[in-house]
Amino acid sequence: MGKLVALVLLGVGLSLVGEMFLAFRERVNASREVEPVEPENCHLIEELESGSEDIDILPSGLAFISSLQVCWSLLEVHSRPCLPGYHQWRLQNGKYCCLIFLLEASSQRGIRLYEGLKYPGMPNFAPDEPGKIFLMDLNEQNPRAQALEISGGFDKELFNPHGISIFIDKDNTVYLYVVNHPHMKSTVEIFKFEEQQRSLVYLKTIKHELLKSPREVKVVAKGFCSANGITVSADQKYVYVADVAAKNIHIMEKHDNWDLTQLKVIQLGTLVDNLTVDPATGDILAGCHPNPMKLLNYNPEDPPGSEVLRIQNVLSEKPRVSTVYANNGSVLQGTSVASVYHGKILIGTVFHKTLYCEL
Repeated sequence: MGKLVALVLLGVGLSLVGEMFLAFRERVNASREVEPVEPENCHLIEELESGSEDIDILPSGLAFISSLQVCWSLLEVHSRPCLPGYHQWRLQNGKYCCLIFLLEASSQRGIRLYEGLKYPGMPNFAPDEPGKIFLMDLNEQNPRAQALEISGGFDKELFNPHGISIFIDKDNTVYLYVVNHPHMKSTVEIFKFEEQQRSLVYLKTIKHELLKSPREVKVVAKGFCSANGITVSADQKYVYVADVAAKNIHIMEKHDNWDLTQLKVIQLGTLVDNLTVDPATGDILAGCHPNPMKLLNYNPEDPPGSEVLRIQNVLSEKPRVSTVYANNGSVLQGTSVASVYHGKILIGTVFHKTLYCEL
C-alpha cells in the first residue's frame, strides 16, 4: 500500500512539474514559429553589426542609436510575487548588468539555461569594444551610421548604453539621456548634441537609489510584472508602458500633478521590448521578441526571430494591432525597437544587426 501511495504522489508531482514547464513554455512563446512579413525596400545597415538596442529620432530626421555589448552570465535569483511558481533571474554581461528574465522556480532548469547562456552563450559580436552611440540622417537617400565622438571627460571604456531619450530645450538645444550600466550599476548619462560637429559633449551623470533597486522602482510603478519600454504620446498626455513578461502595453493618462491613471491594457501575445510613437499618426510601434527562449538559449542554427507591431487608434475601444515586420531570424534576430520617420523605419536589435526599410 505504501509503494502505491508513493507512486501516486510521484505521478502527481511529475504531472505538476510537467504542467509548470508547459505553462512556462507557453508564457515565453517557446514553440512559436514566425510567419514572415517583410516590406519590399529593406536593407541592413553595414556599420551596425553588434546590436542597436534603442533608437530615438529628432524631428529633423537625425536618428540616435545605442549599441551595447551582451555576453551574459548569472548574477542573482529572487522570487517575483506577480508570477507564482517563477523566479526572476538577473543576468549580467561581463561587468555590466543589463537583463532581467523570468524562469520557473526550478533550480535545475535554471542551471541548464545558465549553462546554455554561458556555453556558448548569447552571441557577442564585438566583445572587446565598449558601447557606442551612432547617428544616422534619414533624409539621405542611402543613410549610413556613424559613431559619435564623445568629449568632456567621459569614461568611454565603461560605456554600455541601453535605453536612450532625446530632450529638446526651449532654445532648440538637443540633449541625449542615456541609460548606462557601468560596474553592474545603473546610471543616466546626459550629453549635449553638437550637430555641426556631429558629436556629444558629456555634461553629467545621474545616480540615485531608485536606479539601483528594482524593488524600489516597483513601488513607484505598481501593477507590472516586468515594466520595460516606456514612451509618451505626441501630445504628452498619455504614457505607454510595455510589460514584457505579461505580453501587453499599459495605456495611462498623465495628470497635471504627474499622477498616472491606467485607462486600459492592450494584450499583444508577444514579449514587448521598447516602444516608440509615430509622430505623424500617433500610432505605437513595438519591438517584440516572438520566441524569447531562442534569444536566451542562442543557437545559430535556430536563431530567435524578430517582430514589429503597430498599434493604431490606441485610445479607442478596439485598438487595431498589425504586423509591420516579422522574420524568423534569417535576416534579423532579437528585435528590441522600431522607430519611424516620414515613411521610413529603423529596426534595432539587442545584439544583432539593424534594418532600414521604406514603407
